[in-house]
Amino acid sequence: MDSPKPKSGPKRPGPKAEPPSGDEPLLEAGDVEHLSALQLCDLISATLRLRGGHPWEIRLLRDRVEEMEVLQDQARQAVEDLTEAVEKLRAPALRLATFIQKLGKDRAMICVGGTDYLASLDPQLPEAGLEPGTRVLINEAFAVTASFGLDKSGPVVRVSELLSDGRLRIGQESGTGDSVVLRSPSIDAAGLKPGMEVRLDANQRVAVELVGRGRRIDRTLSSDQPLLWSSIGGQDEAVKAIRECIELPTLHADLFKRFRHSVPKGFLLHGPPGCGKTLLGKATAHNLRIQLRNATGVDRPEFFLHVKGPEILNMWLGESERQVRDLFAQCREKASGGQLAFLFIDEAESILGTRHAPRGGSNILSTLVPMFCTEMDGLEALQNVVVILASNRADLIDPAILRPGRIDRKIRVRRPDKAAARAIYAIYLTDDLPLDGGRESLIDAISELHFSRTESNRFLEVLYRSGRREFLYRGDLASGAIIAAIVERAKSYAILRSIADGKESPLGLEDLRRAFETEYRENDLFPPSDITEDWLKLTDLETSNVIRLAPYREKSTGEAVASAII
Repeated sequence: MDSPKPKSGPKRPGPKAEPPSGDEPLLEAGDVEHLSALQLCDLISATLRLRGGHPWEIRLLRDRVEEMEVLQDQARQAVEDLTEAVEKLRAPALRLATFIQKLGKDRAMICVGGTDYLASLDPQLPEAGLEPGTRVLINEAFAVTASFGLDKSGPVVRVSELLSDGRLRIGQESGTGDSVVLRSPSIDAAGLKPGMEVRLDANQRVAVELVGRGRRIDRTLSSDQPLLWSSIGGQDEAVKAIRECIELPTLHADLFKRFRHSVPKGFLLHGPPGCGKTLLGKATAHNLRIQLRNATGVDRPEFFLHVKGPEILNMWLGESERQVRDLFAQCREKASGGQLAFLFIDEAESILGTRHAPRGGSNILSTLVPMFCTEMDGLEALQNVVVILASNRADLIDPAILRPGRIDRKIRVRRPDKAAARAIYAIYLTDDLPLDGGRESLIDAISELHFSRTESNRFLEVLYRSGRREFLYRGDLASGAIIAAIVERAKSYAILRSIADGKESPLGLEDLRRAFETEYRENDLFPPSDITEDWLKLTDLETSNVIRLAPYREKSTGEAVASAII
């Protein structure tokens, strides 16, 4: 068994060594108390040499003592290093906190894990680097000892309101309610507006960075292009109704106030696809700006926010409702800045459809429709935001949306007749195009072809509940989109012919005729199947009276028949 090792620690002086009696001492006892063993060996060896002796045992003892002292120094250093490492591992972790504000001399309010503390400040810590939202280091006594500046990460929230004392009211995405936070001096108050996004610190007490505006709203923004009423053909009745709803209340506000006539908050454009509902909505904003400028001399820029209904739908709970709130908030912000704000929602039936009782799951319409109604009720008529809805199936929109006080006007956008189609052809077949023959003669010829009641133009067969059977022709399903596509396809034929001939070949009636046949055969506006319900969406027929509707086809024998699908 090994002998126990001596404990390390400071050496205690032992009893003073007395020289042997009868011998003359080599050194005085009081002079050697402060010397080490190695120094004592060197001194004894030097004294013996002076007396004429230098035994080899003294040299051997000195070497042994020197080795022992070296080993002792190494062991002491190893013990000190190990003790320091153990103390570091056993020391508790220091916490990071959010600096809220300074309170008097050497005192501050900090937030740790959502709890506020009054902490002491290290006197050596420079106060210049301490501002609300700064990350600080606190020791075991919760005293602030160091500053790390602003954090680089944290939750992003949207500013709902700027309070008068510099604080911010922020909206919670989870729908649990808004909260109020401090604003860091690093955020310029002049550039901060409601609807912008800011980043909070880890404890969510201070807004420390301005992030900008959410992409969900930016992707739906549409810069309005100049679009006069004269550039929309074949919709004179719809244009007149829109101008009565929008322009007259704005230009003659005194008369409407005198008669106490209610001003609509918005209107619905409903009708078949491709007939100009979107163009009418865009033209409304631009022409109102022109009318106001001519009447008052004040130019108020228009802000047209174009949103397609399916863009709002989102799989995450509450996200669709949040986007509806964001759209109205964006329009309100622009309206408060003096702009003419218009919110245009295309394909409105996809998000504002009739609500039904959910069976076996949640129905998103049961929350989107009330959210939209709430936002509509918070608008002032035509003084804040004008809401325009467009739909191919107005019968599918929830009645709560279309009631008076919300969407006050319903404007029917019908398919163009022969005269309206001629006006649309005139818009696209301009004088500057290389045309074969006179422009007017081409327009008359293609319009006549489009609306002729010939066997080749038969398109659909309709069977009514009364038993009456009739045919719909291609002109009955005409639209501005189809007319534009016919002209564009005819231009492509003329270009290809010019390339093949090596010289410019003008656009002629044959190009228009060929394009006309191709468009009605291949156009994507028409359903690829024979399902009656799909074809009913494209007609102005009363759906309750129609029992069968199918495309018209000809047999190889030349006998015309229609394959009717119930």
